[in-house]
Amino acid sequence: MTDTPATDTIVDRLAALGHVLPQAAAPVAAYVPTVEANGLLHVSGQLPFVDGKLVTGRLGEDVSLEQGQAAAQACALMLLAQVKAALGSLDRVERVVKLGAFISSTGTFTDQPKVANGASELMVAAFGEAGKHARSAVGVPVLPLGAAVEVDAVFAVTAR
Repeated sequence: MTDTPATDTIVDRLAALGHVLPQAAAPVAAYVPTVEANGLLHVSGQLPFVDGKLVTGRLGEDVSLEQGQAAAQACALMLLAQVKAALGSLDRVERVVKLGAFISSTGTFTDQPKVANGASELMVAAFGEAGKHARSAVGVPVLPLGAAVEVDAVFAVTAR
């Protein structure tokens, strides 16, 4: 009998949509990227890297809505990279429970929900109905390393 390589259907679905998971980023301070407890995987906030470069700036100042949405999508891809690193496969995800989106923005910028849609829409594209989630989208004056967006998440996962 030969071993059949394990497949990761979510990764395959993302690839079909033109998305490649990045390498999971190492923490930049005193925390861990993920914590699994009671059937939930909590993923620390992830920053947006596009073409290997951190997306920096503020919405309403020097980052457009479209750039913000792309940054949020990049955060979502990094969230999924962290999930895959922690669980071995995205197929262990039963549901995306919640996303928290933090958008570096001016006091007059009010389209934080539209920016966060970049992450939300990727989760639905990856997981279908199970990708629909609760969410917050909060404007903040500054994020770590000058990032334009940061997104954290909670996933319901199957037991090992």
